Amino acid sequence: METDVNMLRSLFTVVSFVSFVGVIVWAYSRKNSSDFEQAAHLPFEQD
Repeated sequence: METDVNMLRSLFTVVSFVSFVGVIVWAYSRKNSSDFEQAAHLPFEQD
């Protein structure tokens, strides 16, 4: 099977998109919300 450049570009685009969607799902998962809530308040804590 001959792999041409356009096929590799398409594959890279699909992999990038799937990775992006994975990061979005991870960021908005309820399991991580308490960790992110704590991290959001870090700048306001006193030393």
